[in-house]
Amino acid sequence: MRRRDFITLIGSATPAWPLAARTQQRLPVIGFLHSGSPEPNAKRVAAFRKGLGETGYVEGQNVAIEFRWANDQDDRLAELAADLVHSRVAVIATPGSTQAAVAAKAATATIPIVFYMGADPVALGLVASLSRPGGNVTGISNQDAELMAKRLALLRELAPQAVRRVVLVNRTSPLSEAVIKNLQASVATVGPQVEILNASTGREIDAAFANLSQKPGGALLVSPDALFFNRRAQILTLAARHALPTIYYDREFVDAGGLMSYGADRVITFQQAGIYTGRILKGEKPADLPIMQPTKFELVINLNTARALDIEPSSTLLALADEVIE
Repeated sequence: MRRRDFITLIGSATPAWPLAARTQQRLPVIGFLHSGSPEPNAKRVAAFRKGLGETGYVEGQNVAIEFRWANDQDDRLAELAADLVHSRVAVIATPGSTQAAVAAKAATATIPIVFYMGADPVALGLVASLSRPGGNVTGISNQDAELMAKRLALLRELAPQAVRRVVLVNRTSPLSEAVIKNLQASVATVGPQVEILNASTGREIDAAFANLSQKPGGALLVSPDALFFNRRAQILTLAARHALPTIYYDREFVDAGGLMSYGADRVITFQQAGIYTGRILKGEKPADLPIMQPTKFELVINLNTARALDIEPSSTLLALADEVIE
């Protein structure tokens, strides 16, 4: 190759480098904010990416995702949300963390926010109504607080011999008030002996189980919370150690050895959050996207765990189950 040809080749190639960099910078960026940590939520994040893919967005190709994990330190969420706002992300997604949704809403009134939560977003002041959210926020609400009475009734059916029914609650969560309110309203149908144990850290979870084990005849309901999901290995170990009949809100607990769960499929819900995020990236406005709610709730029972606890689920309960793990 002649020197003049070489110089011409180099000269024609150099403008492409900054052009490629500018193309990369033009990728829309999703800010993903969560109160938990990455590893326990890997399956859910994969579902979120799948939902994005259904709208034509693939991370690293035509969209970027900036993750901000609080690692069970909810007091960091405001700072993390502010950081995403400062970074000028296109959308903030807060699936599976009510606390993160509240922090994101407090941080911005203009950047679109897509949540997935168990609380009532209207009661929390995040949206104007379920059908017409208004403002910059939309997402999915899975009615977790409203399902508390149903879970307690299922727990009583599973363990009728239990003389104490105890609910594990994270009082720092915005969902806790609605959970406790629904529990109080359900007393007439599930019996008056409902106790509340509070835990907002891993150490307090240990203390709650220690408290519960001091009196025999207990059965436990774990209320919906990102902290409890993040700490599910700890909770499952303690429930097995103390031989406690326990009902959970997410089937992933039961898949990992828990006794029973009742609720919406959260993996699917994360996927739906990804779809809504993709639709907003395509130009739809959060104000015009109604709050989605699940239409199906699944009951899952782990018979192996039931046998280990010397529990024989009734034929009625087994007939109601959507899945029985053996």
